[in-house]
Amino acid sequence: MRLVDSHGHLQDPAFDADRDLVWQRAVAAGVGVVIPGYSEASSRDAVALAERWPTAWAAVGIHPHEAGEWSETCRRAIAEWARHPRVVAIGEIGLDYYRDLSPRPLQRAVFLEQLALARAAGLPVSVHSRDAEEDTLGCLGEVPEVAGVLHCFTGSERMARRLLDRGFYLSFAGPLTFRNGQHLRDIARWVPLDRVLVETDAPYMAPVPYRGRRNEPAWVVHTARVLAQVKNLPEKEVFDQIVANTHALFFRVGRTATAGGGD
Repeated sequence: MRLVDSHGHLQDPAFDADRDLVWQRAVAAGVGVVIPGYSEASSRDAVALAERWPTAWAAVGIHPHEAGEWSETCRRAIAEWARHPRVVAIGEIGLDYYRDLSPRPLQRAVFLEQLALARAAGLPVSVHSRDAEEDTLGCLGEVPEVAGVLHCFTGSERMARRLLDRGFYLSFAGPLTFRNGQHLRDIARWVPLDRVLVETDAPYMAPVPYRGRRNEPAWVVHTARVLAQVKNLPEKEVFDQIVANTHALFFRVGRTATAGGGD
């Protein structure tokens, strides 16, 4: 693989009309993808796609917007999926105080339960955090054994440093390429190369030159190129390290890509 899109929602209804074509374009671009769930149903769909496509993997979890669906049945389903060889993380989980679609105490409780699930399963987490830096860091601090990534990082320098200090990765998405993304490029410049991932967060936030269109995994190449430019490093060196980082964090990606001939 040339690159891995560490966070692309290919199970989203936005792809219902041409999902296979989108996947074929990713394959042609040499891009694998981790497909994160955000609800019980979308997690099930992510696993099904990961079973179908050799260079796709799933993450399973409940997004803070969907915290109200959390139940013992849901918890058992995620714990069961966590044993699947194509499931590489618990995610997308976390806190969102920007939209506040679920009560904040419930968001925190569901986040902590899923962090505990990840710890029990020995899997990393893919974390969503919007306008919730302190509480996100506080929850992560309650389960310090869990590794993970802050997906679509758009936070402060302070948060970036604190996440790196606790061993997390930062994943950069389309906003790294935006005209108003200079603060992200400033952070990306000093983040160690062995601690970065890239993603699309498809179908959202397409990178320049596709901004405003439905995003897709093949376009993650543009974000990675900007990262290479910001770091003033050869493109191949940066791309290779991103793949190595993805394998290091999502260890089942490397294991199943090698076993399944996905490279």
